[in-house]
Amino acid sequence: MRTVGIYYAYWTHEWDVDFIPFVKKVKDLGFDQLEVNGGTIVKMDRDARMRLVDEAEKHQVTLSYGIGLPKEYDVSSLDETTRKNGVDFMKRMISSVGEMGGGMIGGTIHSYWPASLEPGYDSKKPFWDQSVKSMKEMSKAAEDHGVLLNVEVINRFEQFLLNIAEEAVAYVKQVDSPAVGVLLDTFHMNIEEDTFRDAIKLAAPYLSALHIGETNRKLPGTGRIPWGEIKQALDDADFDGPIVMEPFVMMGGQIGQDIAVWRPVIENPDLDALAAKSAEFVRKTLF
Repeated sequence: MRTVGIYYAYWTHEWDVDFIPFVKKVKDLGFDQLEVNGGTIVKMDRDARMRLVDEAEKHQVTLSYGIGLPKEYDVSSLDETTRKNGVDFMKRMISSVGEMGGGMIGGTIHSYWPASLEPGYDSKKPFWDQSVKSMKEMSKAAEDHGVLLNVEVINRFEQFLLNIAEEAVAYVKQVDSPAVGVLLDTFHMNIEEDTFRDAIKLAAPYLSALHIGETNRKLPGTGRIPWGEIKQALDDADFDGPIVMEPFVMMGGQIGQDIAVWRPVIENPDLDALAAKSAEFVRKTLF
């Protein structure tokens, strides 16, 4: 059954925050799922993680976890020390999420973010090979802890390794683990793919989750993404996973800096009201 979720950072200016207040909030606004920062989960002690789990269970909200790995944890690095540090960090995250009952970890977990191909290289194959080696190690830990690792397909201006669904499919085939899937995102697809339909069809056997947002990262239902085409593609693919909106509309803080929000995307927004309206739109349009 399809579910609708939202990324906590829609409401925040910083990545590291207390997630507990967002659990009841998203439930009251009509969501089934809350996606939080996997990097913060690693920093929390066991008691704090379990308090978050208890709150999610109390309100019947599913937790999922996202991250764009920082450069010091680049699992595609040609420097073996950096690569191994990244794998170790991801294994700690996998173990932490497993301790919380398992679930999905998605994002730039196959390299780092934001990133461009290093000067002096005209092929990403050396980085691809390092990433696959890392992901094979990480996937074994994921299998042991009930975790699904979703590699996100990201536009060329933010990452270089997996820019289109075709590349992600080739990547997960090479890793060859039931604990590794594909995460597509309508914002990135709008930049890179020829059609939403064909990208979803190609990724369908490996598509575990879908991130959604408009072309300018506003909330779904407020722009020009062809949601009817996307719904038909999801139906044709028998997709029954989570659909998680990832809007960013606020300037300020580290999040505004990292996401490149240089203006008020929505003037004086009522964030809760907009989120509730968008959740209703997603249920009517994509379910």
